[in-house]
Amino acid sequence: MSRYRGPRFKKIRRLRALPGLTNKRPKPRNARRTQSRFVKKKKSKYCIRLQEKQKLRFHYGLTERQLLKYVRIAGKAKGLTGQVLLQLLEMRLDNTLFRLGMALTIPGARQLVNHRHVLVNGRIIDIPSYRCKPRDIITARDERKSRALIQNSFDSLRRRKKFTFKLPNHLTLYRSQYKGLVNQIIDSKWVGLKINETRVVEYYSRQI
Repeated sequence: MSRYRGPRFKKIRRLRALPGLTNKRPKPRNARRTQSRFVKKKKSKYCIRLQEKQKLRFHYGLTERQLLKYVRIAGKAKGLTGQVLLQLLEMRLDNTLFRLGMALTIPGARQLVNHRHVLVNGRIIDIPSYRCKPRDIITARDERKSRALIQNSFDSLRRRKKFTFKLPNHLTLYRSQYKGLVNQIIDSKWVGLKINETRVVEYYSRQI
């Protein structure tokens, strides 16, 4: 299954807040219409697991195959599979750029990486799934266009009426230098998505 490229608000209304997918908010719909469509039927256990899986997939912008691969890697690692899974996804380069505020969304961060605007430890990395490690230094490429794109993201965050941007403890940002530092592996408490990762593991339990 390919990466989702359809209407983003449609997924947000269905799965609720997905900050990595878009920084915009859909207009509120008629309450009666919403209740008649979604509240009448009681959700099955499978439906709950599916929605949690979809929430994770659309937030991080993954294909079905990619997410299954991460679940299998997490299952072989030490620790709780769900927490390890979230750590693996959070330490991706595209998500780290999003967390640093260098991009407003994860798709936007992915585009920065694909277009070779980002350096990791002084080298150009054009793989969004690159797994960041402690002591990694992430910087904008030393070109006017690369820095301008990241500066636009910084300016957009400042102009928001309700400034909700919070830098996780595992990252340090040097805004004037367009540089970010990875201090450590992210703590699961800092994951910016309300999700029950255990349900995701249960959904894939027969495939891992």
